[in-house]
Amino acid sequence: MKLFTIDLMKHLKFIAFSLLTLGFFGGFRPPSLKLALLKYNGGGDWYANPTSLKNLSKFCNEKLQMSLDPDYATVEVGSPDIFNFPFVHMTGHGNVVFSDSEAENLRTYLLSGGFLHIDDNYGMDPYVRPNMKKVFPELNFIELPFDHPIYKQKFEFKQGLPKIHQHDGKASRGYGLIHEGRLVCFYTNECDLGDGWEDPDVHKDSEETRQQALRMGSNIIRYVFTQ
Repeated sequence: MKLFTIDLMKHLKFIAFSLLTLGFFGGFRPPSLKLALLKYNGGGDWYANPTSLKNLSKFCNEKLQMSLDPDYATVEVGSPDIFNFPFVHMTGHGNVVFSDSEAENLRTYLLSGGFLHIDDNYGMDPYVRPNMKKVFPELNFIELPFDHPIYKQKFEFKQGLPKIHQHDGKASRGYGLIHEGRLVCFYTNECDLGDGWEDPDVHKDSEETRQQALRMGSNIIRYVFTQ
């Protein structure tokens, strides 16, 4: 399989974002692009929050004038199909297991310009860290400062991640894996952005809380396509 170089993937993402924000022009309709949900092994509920990416896509279309397809894709960690999606979202509550070949495939995807957002839906942290260490043995998660560009896209979050659900009552934390100066993975912990993206009747969150979650989510999307 011929893989994208980092520079080529960057150019493709920029072109895709440009097309997605052009709208209709002279009868031309830009191609739609799907966000992707990561399917992993280990018994964890990778399928949690089934309406979240749909709603995030719609919010980005409205607020960022994008043309994302709300019908998001599902992609397995070890599948070559992962290279079709510049943004992959991972969530759940429990166990995560990456085989050696899956870890290598995910590493190649991320080094080729792809981006992984991991959202701990409560209970993933003990599994996320060792499995991402398998993907990047040489890297450690670092907490991103509040002045990082991901917090200052269309919407500004001066105090970092919003707190969507309480869980253990700890502060929301945003961690990153940075390879050669590029953020390849953003890990949101004690935050639960994905729950905030869900349909209003799922978690009964206030509209203000949902808007904060969706705004931060759209910041991530815009950052991925324009970094």
